[in-house]
Amino acid sequence: MNARVALQLTGIERHYGQGETLLTILKGADFTLRSGETVALVAPSGTGKSTLLHIAGLLEKPDAGEVLVNGHPCAGLGDDERTAIRRGEIGFVYQFHHLLPEFSALENIMMPQLIAGLSRAEAEERAAQLLDYMRIGHRGSHRPAELSGGEQQRVAIARAVANAPLVLLADEPTGNLDPETAGYVFEALEALARQSGLAALIATHNHELARLMDRRVTLEDGSIRELP
Repeated sequence: MNARVALQLTGIERHYGQGETLLTILKGADFTLRSGETVALVAPSGTGKSTLLHIAGLLEKPDAGEVLVNGHPCAGLGDDERTAIRRGEIGFVYQFHHLLPEFSALENIMMPQLIAGLSRAEAEERAAQLLDYMRIGHRGSHRPAELSGGEQQRVAIARAVANAPLVLLADEPTGNLDPETAGYVFEALEALARQSGLAALIATHNHELARLMDRRVTLEDGSIRELP
């Protein structure tokens, strides 16, 4: 595969103190994610999936090791620099959509673009395009409470990619959806990765959806291991 490396984790260590005990979550974890690639992270609860995603997304610092985003080492950066990279290079989707309830679907997608400095007209045009791409363009004026669960999650995905990030990190993005809706949300996410070159790491318990991705990995004894 010749696609550029979007995200690379090398020798990641993460420990937490629990009383007098040191709890090791990640131990020398290595991982590479390339542009246009979708990778499923499949592992039981409590093995460190969320910790791994937080470290990959620069929300949490590792105790050792390096996080490279688009080839740039980030583990030693200060909070302001990490925040700037998150805003420009990384999108997040969670199990719960976290949409702003007082704003419409269109406005929710416009928000990160306005924060990034785009004009209102530019932000509105891109938000409308993303809603159309997610096949919910006709729901742009509706607030989250007026949308179905699947529609809300599609808005959340559109918001996450509104600033054209290099990497998308998703933590159980279809966990609250019925199988049919989950399948559609995943298809939209996968098509987005293919067409835009987005690199996606998706934590999921849904083995059926995981098998549709390019690769599957798991966490075992603090390390990342490829699954067949």
